[in-house]
Amino acid sequence: MDDQVKEFNDYRSKTNDLLLSKDNLVLKRLFNLDTNTYADGALNVKTKEMLGLVASMVLRCDDCIKYHLGKCKEEGCSTEEVYEIFAVANIVGGTIVIPHTRRAAEYWEELNKI
Repeated sequence: MDDQVKEFNDYRSKTNDLLLSKDNLVLKRLFNLDTNTYADGALNVKTKEMLGLVASMVLRCDDCIKYHLGKCKEEGCSTEEVYEIFAVANIVGGTIVIPHTRRAAEYWEELNKI
């Protein structure tokens, strides 16, 4: 696995474990709600991850962008689909999203090396 991808996944896993180890009911419920939100339903998982990626880009959360890019990859998104997602995010979020799009494009390239 590429170092950038492995580093992100390892850090996310380690810090999620730390957060959940404190047995805070609200955090546990929030994590559970997040998991259930992205489960198959009227919208399939792939569509939900694509929506999550757009929202993350518009909100300019690089960690969220990496997470949803990874999930989009797992769900079989093509590069063409991802770049259309980037386009939607930039139209909705404006040019301030461009730096995040650059980093997202770079991370997508790393995911495709795996």
